[in-house]
Amino acid sequence: MEAGMSCLTNPPPFWKNGPQPGGIYNFPNSSATHSNTSESQRSAYPIVTGTSVLGLKFNGGVVIAADMLGSYGSLARFRNISRLSKINDSTVIGCGGDYADFQFLSSVIEQRVIDEECLNDGFGFTPKSMFSWLTRVLYNRRSKFNPLWNVYVVAGYQDEQPFLGYVDKIGVAYEAPAISSGFGSHIALPILREEMEKNTNMNENEAIALVQRCMKLLYYRDARSLNKYQYAVITKTGAAIHGPVVPETNWEIAHLIQGYE
Repeated sequence: MEAGMSCLTNPPPFWKNGPQPGGIYNFPNSSATHSNTSESQRSAYPIVTGTSVLGLKFNGGVVIAADMLGSYGSLARFRNISRLSKINDSTVIGCGGDYADFQFLSSVIEQRVIDEECLNDGFGFTPKSMFSWLTRVLYNRRSKFNPLWNVYVVAGYQDEQPFLGYVDKIGVAYEAPAISSGFGSHIALPILREEMEKNTNMNENEAIALVQRCMKLLYYRDARSLNKYQYAVITKTGAAIHGPVVPETNWEIAHLIQGYE
């Protein structure tokens, strides 16, 4: 019994300076000198977030849209942020998820675009190259267990064809005629697909009207959405971001909805 008590009060040398609960063990002869108090702390979860991004191909181009709300948890904190970024005249990206990570990656992309322009070799980012690069970057960060907490929709026009791609925070990527992230993948995407099946040769005005209809629907149904959004149209003539657009809303039937209090 005394020997057992001795082991508890005098632990073996390997466990000297052992970690406290929740701490980190300092191995003997280790070059690492970090203490528990000096460890850098990073958030593992998004803080200010954006919700759905919609994308739709039409005959001759692509339209992409995202609202301008930055949610701080359940608080509609920031109401005038842009989640669309024009890379060049052929490429626009939209982002959902953590807004700080979007700002960080946007600054990286902006510098890469400047570097490409300085080379003046006639080459630049295309929609497909941006899509491929984002896939590698997000998968790389995920593999380091330090992901960029974002979902990206890449829209553009290349080789006389519209391009629309989706990349999430772990590097899952695909192309599709209609794409949505966030809550819109449940509410808006079925509508986009149904309308595309009905009208296989949709023109620009019809595509814009459909996306605007879905953005209005998301405002009604998504608690993290806002009735203020931007949309971008990319065709062979170039890319342009329009808005903010503030559609009129009607809540007259709200009193008829019961059972969700």
